[in-house]
Amino acid sequence: MIVWRDATLEDAVLLGAIGRQSFTETFGHLYTPENLAVFLDNHSEANWRGELADPEFAVRLGFVDGVNAAYAKLGPPKLPFEAQGPTIELKQFYVLKPWHGAGLAGEMMAWVLAEAQRRGARAIHLSVFTENVRAQRFYARYGFLEVGRYAFMVGSHADEDIIMRLAL
Repeated sequence: MIVWRDATLEDAVLLGAIGRQSFTETFGHLYTPENLAVFLDNHSEANWRGELADPEFAVRLGFVDGVNAAYAKLGPPKLPFEAQGPTIELKQFYVLKPWHGAGLAGEMMAWVLAEAQRRGARAIHLSVFTENVRAQRFYARYGFLEVGRYAFMVGSHADEDIIMRLAL
């Protein structure tokens, strides 16, 4: 059974832990320990508290049998693209590996789309690693289209990411 709820300030430590775990289990092998450590600082409790206190951000948590298994974060756009009307950015969309294929991603994307529309967005932008074909296919199923590329920094290491856009 999946239980969904909006994140609160009290979830800062939990979100930091799942963010670090998900990124490390998916991409950690690609980076030096130093670059990975620098990047994972983005998931500090202080950073999460700041975003959770900011009304421009929305975070949804998913729990399976009481264990946090997924989260999605929407926020103000920061990616290098030219916005065409009110736009929101899907900043993170993480499902931990034990729950891949369990239906969490589809339910979470339904929330992303509804929340973006509720906030008045006419488009959602996101970035995805060029080598993360599984995620690219998932986003394409919802109608996201590639609109550009940029350098996603992990410490001093630059990856090429695809910027995708979905018109709402």
